[in-house]
Amino acid sequence: MSINVKLLKSICEAPGVPGYESKIRNLIIKEVKPLVDELEVDNMGNIITLKKGKDATKKAMVGAHMDEIGFMVSHIDDNGFLRFTTLGGFDPKTLTAQRVVVHGKKDLVGVMGTKPIHVMSAEERTKMPKTTDYYVDMGMKKEEVEKYISIGNPITRERELIEMGDCVNCKSIDNRVSVFVLIETLRALKDVPYDIYGVFTVQEEVGIRGANVAAHKINPDFGFGLDTTIAFDLPGAQPHEMVTKLGDGTAIKILDAMTICDYRMVDYMKKVAEEKKIKWQNEILTAGGTDTAGIQRMGKDGAISGAVSIPTRHLHQVIEMAHKEDVEGSIALLKACLEELDQYDWSHK
Repeated sequence: MSINVKLLKSICEAPGVPGYESKIRNLIIKEVKPLVDELEVDNMGNIITLKKGKDATKKAMVGAHMDEIGFMVSHIDDNGFLRFTTLGGFDPKTLTAQRVVVHGKKDLVGVMGTKPIHVMSAEERTKMPKTTDYYVDMGMKKEEVEKYISIGNPITRERELIEMGDCVNCKSIDNRVSVFVLIETLRALKDVPYDIYGVFTVQEEVGIRGANVAAHKINPDFGFGLDTTIAFDLPGAQPHEMVTKLGDGTAIKILDAMTICDYRMVDYMKKVAEEKKIKWQNEILTAGGTDTAGIQRMGKDGAISGAVSIPTRHLHQVIEMAHKEDVEGSIALLKACLEELDQYDWSHK
């Protein structure tokens, strides 16, 4: 396993909630600019890169979203505590005892607080928490807080990347591991048959907004979503619930709640994986969606689309975990699929 953990660490730890992706965007641009023929940032903030192919009459788009779930300051109370709204989907119980970073005039660390169990009623102790039960404690009075923090400032979660056995663990593996996979794929690509648009999209966590705009502009013939998926290979899980398993290889998406992948693309990806001896597993995810939906449907002509999915445990928490071999396999599969697009019969059968 030889992935560049140092690069993955910097990508995962960089802040960038939906609509406020500038810091992660700048990091990606610096890394990817030498690897492509063209690069632009559109009005939404998507990074659209182009690697030119031998035949410019056909286009393939790969989308990996750069935004992470987070929060926005919505109120500062008289005692300096912050109320917030969420940007993306959260399980409220995962907010307990977490540190966050508020990005105001300067970055300041705060902590997620809620009512202590010692003063909860018996009824309160049995109830599931709501996001509205939480506030951010900055450890400062209101006058001090307001020197640096304003309504509308973004808030990100604070957690560094570590290696655990054969895995990496961090906040925002979803979807920074896919940003890493796309960068490393662009680095590894040699001759490609068609123009390859590697797009680092914005605002996926709040509705696939960036991918919709980019696909509309590019109008690709072929599309690949690149995102994490659930690895529910955990104690108590039934085999039919697992979706994917960590370490069992990259996943080839068949279906999620927003996309039925083109059967031709699914067959093609499986064929390539088998021929290249890349370990893979099926993915059927009955809840949730990815940029694949926008790539498939928002171009004028529609795109023959599928997705490479990276199995990830503990999604939308600060302890997301991916297996390094699955990450490696995802790079290998995406590279091979892009390089051999002209060697498959894409007609409807």
